[in-house]
Amino acid sequence: MALQKQLKPIHLWAISVGMVISGQYFGWNYGFEQGGIIGLAIATLIVTVFYTTFMFSYAELSTSIPQAGGPSAYARRALGPFGGYIAGIACLLEFIFAPPAIAVSTGAYLHFLIPAINPVYATVGAFIFFVLLNLIGVKEVAVIELTATIVALIGLSIFYVAGLPHVQTSNIFNDHSFINGPTGVLAAIPFAVWFYLAIEGGAMAAEEVENPKKNIPKGFIGAIITLATATLFTLFVTAGLGEGSGKLADYPLPQALSSVYGNGISTVVAIIGLFGLIASLNGIIMGFSRQTYALARDGYFPKFLAKTNKKGVPVGGLLIPGAIGVICAGSATFANALIILSVFGAMMMYCISLVSLFILRKKEPNLSRPFKVNYPVVPSIALVLGILCLYSIIKYSVLTTNLMLFGVSLPLIYVILGIFLLSIIYYVFYGSRQLKKEAANSYREASIK
Repeated sequence: MALQKQLKPIHLWAISVGMVISGQYFGWNYGFEQGGIIGLAIATLIVTVFYTTFMFSYAELSTSIPQAGGPSAYARRALGPFGGYIAGIACLLEFIFAPPAIAVSTGAYLHFLIPAINPVYATVGAFIFFVLLNLIGVKEVAVIELTATIVALIGLSIFYVAGLPHVQTSNIFNDHSFINGPTGVLAAIPFAVWFYLAIEGGAMAAEEVENPKKNIPKGFIGAIITLATATLFTLFVTAGLGEGSGKLADYPLPQALSSVYGNGISTVVAIIGLFGLIASLNGIIMGFSRQTYALARDGYFPKFLAKTNKKGVPVGGLLIPGAIGVICAGSATFANALIILSVFGAMMMYCISLVSLFILRKKEPNLSRPFKVNYPVVPSIALVLGILCLYSIIKYSVLTTNLMLFGVSLPLIYVILGIFLLSIIYYVFYGSRQLKKEAANSYREASIK
């Protein structure tokens, strides 16, 4: 059974914003430690320009090749089967490890609201619940996503209105505002990326969008405008309330308001903040199920991962990656390590996608492109900034961070190298053979016809 076309621009906007909206509620604030408020602000400006140029470029790719595989489909067409596979693995790195980080923060928010709740149990329980929820069908999940996203945006609006009158410039401009200089700016980039991470995930639903040639650009462009506006207010209101120089937490917005209002309104924001976490957790889980589905359908992964239920949901593609995410969520000690892991995968995939755009422009000049980016200026800016971001993520985060799993501290670089090494071994001994079989079967069927 194939995926079903049921989504409109508002649904795609909700999925794209919903996948990202939790980034407004936690994670980015770890960048205060790296570059201070001004350093993080500069990093955020760089990242905002990158994502704006990238999303316009990505809109061209997604409307030209509207497939559930997203980046793996683009890279395969431009770079061949192995390039498509590596892009798919990088995408899965982003989409499988971002949800555990979001789930960890969900547990922290619940613990903040009800201290008696064990945050680890809340983390695992929330993850399992939303994996199972995604079994009900894409349209139903998209409606939930739309609702949770709107509520989360209302929560941000309450935070801005309540916080703006109490912003103090002395909290923004002081001796701790710009620590570590340019190095601090580069070190803060991974956490600035968290403001926008997974916005491209809407492309995973491209095959399920009605009239994708017109509706995908509408959803994408609306999403980037929404998030850029929210990012500006979130960063400076939170910093202006003194959060930038205080103790970091997995619930920075309620913590910032509590310094002004006590636990009253901060509790309201925390409750609404859960909707933001829910939207992202729910949306990214849907994203990794579609990426796994696409890789299995194309022959990279075993075929059972591409089987769908009556609602058109790829069950194996949902449950297998979901189980990995649950294990990480239950055993990970530091959410920031999971953030860095997913940010690395995302930025690697972004760069591969942009290279694919340039190659396809040369290789297939007559490819139908319902939406054309201002070429080559916009994708060139995106690629240069993407390479800068990838360099910063590797040098200042991947090489200096450990991931705690089951009480064992593992250097993050070893985790990443291990994942890609195992993925390449799998491809050499299984995936490439399956692709050859698929090609032979397609040729045989075409000959019979």
